[in-house]
Amino acid sequence: MNNVRNNSTDLESIGQSRIGLELTQEISNTKFYGISGKFHLVDRQLETNSFEIVNVVGNRRLRIGFWTQAYGVSQRLNSTVDVKVHRWPGGSPDAPKGWKWPTNGQTLRIGIPVKPGFPDFVNVSNNSNSRPTGYCIEVFDHVMDSLPYNVTYKYFPFANPKDPNQMNGTYDDLVYQIYLKKFDAVVGDITVRANRSQYVDFTLPYTESGVCMVVPGKDEHRKNAWTFAEPLSTDLWIASGVFFIFTGIVVWILEHRVNKEFRGPPANQIGTIFYFIFSTLVFSHREKIVSNLSRIVLIVWVFVVLILQQSYTASLSSMLTVQQLQPTITDLSELARSASKVGYLNDSFMPGLLKGLNFDESRLIAFNSPDEYDEALSNGTVAAIVDEIPYIKVFLSKHCGKYTMVGPTYKTDGFGFAFPIGSPMVPDVSRAILNISESGKMDNITYLDVDEDCFVQKDGSYSSRITFRSFWGLFLITGVTSILAFLIHLAMFLHQHWGTVIYSDSGLSCRQMLVLLKKIYDRPDLSSDAFKEKEEQEMGVVEMQMQSPMSISQLGNEDVFGHEDYDIETPLEDEGTPGREICGQTPDPPSFADMLNQRRGYDSS
Repeated sequence: MNNVRNNSTDLESIGQSRIGLELTQEISNTKFYGISGKFHLVDRQLETNSFEIVNVVGNRRLRIGFWTQAYGVSQRLNSTVDVKVHRWPGGSPDAPKGWKWPTNGQTLRIGIPVKPGFPDFVNVSNNSNSRPTGYCIEVFDHVMDSLPYNVTYKYFPFANPKDPNQMNGTYDDLVYQIYLKKFDAVVGDITVRANRSQYVDFTLPYTESGVCMVVPGKDEHRKNAWTFAEPLSTDLWIASGVFFIFTGIVVWILEHRVNKEFRGPPANQIGTIFYFIFSTLVFSHREKIVSNLSRIVLIVWVFVVLILQQSYTASLSSMLTVQQLQPTITDLSELARSASKVGYLNDSFMPGLLKGLNFDESRLIAFNSPDEYDEALSNGTVAAIVDEIPYIKVFLSKHCGKYTMVGPTYKTDGFGFAFPIGSPMVPDVSRAILNISESGKMDNITYLDVDEDCFVQKDGSYSSRITFRSFWGLFLITGVTSILAFLIHLAMFLHQHWGTVIYSDSGLSCRQMLVLLKKIYDRPDLSSDAFKEKEEQEMGVVEMQMQSPMSISQLGNEDVFGHEDYDIETPLEDEGTPGREICGQTPDPPSFADMLNQRRGYDSS
């Protein structure tokens, strides 16, 4: 025992008590009531006691009920009756989560700016009983409603005591009121800035960020006598003309030997080529196509022309009816180098930003509303307005079609809510903003009514002109089709007449053979179905005329079937191949009345 006393911390030297088991049994059987409640060991463990649940609100204590292992939460001990509905701190019936920060029932004082020029964001009424409205107010209300605990708050305008319609300082002064503990938070069109974050904490932004310019716009397309040529780019005009001529030549080659409408003097043939192919532009071509290869080429070409025509019509209509504005100034540095004046929103941080971009203070003019923006830009007081994107969108929605937005030229973090440094509400509010944004509820807020078509940004490169890049695939298709049709036609022609050229004269040179092939190709193919059908029609007319009484009386006239009527072309001796072409016009056959009168004349004689 002495050794144990001298080395009381040496557990290995302590021996096993002879009465340890008996002592353990006696302690387990011991039961008594102490200060902390009933003492009783069950399986060598202290039996769980009952707990009283108390709701502490300020200096008051409200008993909620009891908790026991046997009955859980109940109004009385040894009872299974559930407790009544109770209020947690803040007045909410829902129990707060342990990682959430309740407000302990305090009513937050929310400072808001007084901005008569842009009521779309925050609109404060002169009536003290009315509630402020606006986009920022509605977003904050949605955020507070989505928090897992109840928050009571009240808005307090940061107004000038002498003029309630004006703000009592700048936005920096408003945010600084949180540091002075005059406001618990600030809500409004408050931009997240680095200098402001030194004395407040901001939530995540809930609006689009950035600073941009709005400048007067000039119409990109001036309406003049040559506006009709602007829908297509120069390279597309050239490519279209080349393919028009190329397709016309291919069709002429395919039709020249088998179609009488594509024959005649060279001048007429050239005119036929241009008239036929360009008439496809308005689908007014009337020449009959005989060759199947020509039909394939023409079908593909008409499809290309149809798409080209529809695209041209749509682009020209857009140029004549839709105003396409281009900015007069495209770069903020360009504006800084000029002597033009620049406008900005009063009480904002724009003066400091513009001074940092080498703008002289004498060139900066402050405005209070979108109407003042419009007046200054219209009369030339300023060359541009530099402001944040949300303000610019509201301005352009009210004056759509007159100005254009350029930028963004400077990066900012957008609008956010300001709280005291270290406030546990900041992460909760930021999460709520993310949830509302991702769920699409932010888009349902209607106070910020902007027209997306009014602030399409222009970078100077926008154009509705159609380029060759948009149509090169179609031109490739029609080009390949025409070339294949030409090669097939050439192969068929050579297969048909190459033997004639080879065996006609073995002493012909290559040049003479080509000349001979040209002469053969220039003659009509009388064996084709088109010429046979045409010849049968003309011979039928001739036979009908020969059987009529009038034609019988004129049998002695040698010109009846002469060259003057039918223009039967006989090949020259030196042309090498026989041929015949009927290309004249036949006289109209006599009417039935003329034939009857002629018959009566024969009978009377």
